[in-house]
Amino acid sequence: MLCISVTPTSRVLAKVDLLNASRQGDIIELCIDHLAKEPDFKDMLEGISKPVIVSCRRQQDGGKWQGTEDERLTLLRQAIVAGPDYIELDLDIAPKVPRFGSTQRVIAVTRMDRPEYDIDSIFDEAVMHRADVIKFRWPTPSMDEAWPLLAAVSQRRALPIVGQGTGRPELTFSLLGQKYDSPWIYAALEKGMEDHPGQATVEELRDIYAIDEIDRQTKFIAVAGFGETEQETVRLLNAGFKSLSLNTRCLPVEIEKLDRLGKMFDILKIKVLIANSKLGMRIQSFAEVTDEADAATGFLDLLLKRADGWHGYNSLRRSALKNLEPKLKEAFPNETMLNRRSVLVIGNGGLAKTAVSIFRDKQAIVSLTGPDEKVAKQEANDLEVRHVPFQALYDTHHDIVVLASPDLQKGSGRLQLNPSYLRPDLFVLDFASLSSEHPLSEEAKIRGCQLVDGREIWRDQMQAQFKTITGESLQIS
Repeated sequence: MLCISVTPTSRVLAKVDLLNASRQGDIIELCIDHLAKEPDFKDMLEGISKPVIVSCRRQQDGGKWQGTEDERLTLLRQAIVAGPDYIELDLDIAPKVPRFGSTQRVIAVTRMDRPEYDIDSIFDEAVMHRADVIKFRWPTPSMDEAWPLLAAVSQRRALPIVGQGTGRPELTFSLLGQKYDSPWIYAALEKGMEDHPGQATVEELRDIYAIDEIDRQTKFIAVAGFGETEQETVRLLNAGFKSLSLNTRCLPVEIEKLDRLGKMFDILKIKVLIANSKLGMRIQSFAEVTDEADAATGFLDLLLKRADGWHGYNSLRRSALKNLEPKLKEAFPNETMLNRRSVLVIGNGGLAKTAVSIFRDKQAIVSLTGPDEKVAKQEANDLEVRHVPFQALYDTHHDIVVLASPDLQKGSGRLQLNPSYLRPDLFVLDFASLSSEHPLSEEAKIRGCQLVDGREIWRDQMQAQFKTITGESLQIS
């Protein structure tokens, strides 16, 4: 079930929020710690057709309660008398609030500073305090921190367990919680009404992930990162899975450590990982089989689990070459190689490394620059290409320029690229913002540069990845 958290600041808004949430969710959490005045529980709950959980969180637990602890306990006891379906009680106060009527007890364990790993002993203590549901809530910035929660929810126990992460990566836990029959998962009613920053909305879960269709047979495709390009990747691939009636969904993940990644993926039966620019630079050690040309880039963005292990690919390199070749022939019709051409790659990381590899294979004279002088110099040294100081790039002449960082900014500031640099005779390859048009790419078009649009590369890359994963074609409108 979808549990919508509402955090009203007044009794009038509470009634409105509860009614609106009852139209969208299966169960509603009323967070009374946000209220400015003492609530009239019977009035607020009257006419609400969906089950309601009443909670009142302390500030150390991520809530807004500013009164005394005795006042909070009194408020929770008053709430139980009004007969909500559930009352949320912290583990340490559960003995002080007796069971009353038919209200079920959600015993909550919250750790906002770090995960709580001793789940078994906590479970036993919650059972002793007459829990009906046990809830764990703590930060889940990466899969490692979320793993104890995932393991707890995926196991069948005497009492149901609900987990709630905080931050945008909570989405990982929510989708897996749905797959493994968690009693409910949390969502915001709409943007601006989140229980915590980054919480997914009901609309997002239903429109992008078709959350109600996820079950134990759903196959997940891991997509690393929560940035704009990663979100568009998820949106596009999920639409493709849905159009083919495939019980497959993207699972956004934040991956920090690699040492347990293979084991976690095996337990979750995940056999595909789409890596972003950040992860793609360090995932090579995880891949057991890699094509020589892809390995030479030092960047992998697609990993597939096959019988002989994880295979790694640089699908960006392949799609870039496919779109780049005809444009290069048009721009330099009498040159099969670019050994007379100079290329400046502006940016750092996996996108820049891929661009350097492509043009070095074509025997071009490649240079590298970037706003972060120290990083750019080190990467140029590692790739054995010339380093151009960022402030000196306006004094250099190049035939081809690659915009190779999503962090690259248009402007006249010290760490920005002045669009006047984009002369009409330049050949520009946009790697900066693949799923959308980067402001500098737009400037290149306006100023008459010959442009290879990053969006074309990205669409081709998505189609190629979808074909590799499903064996079917992805239709992009």
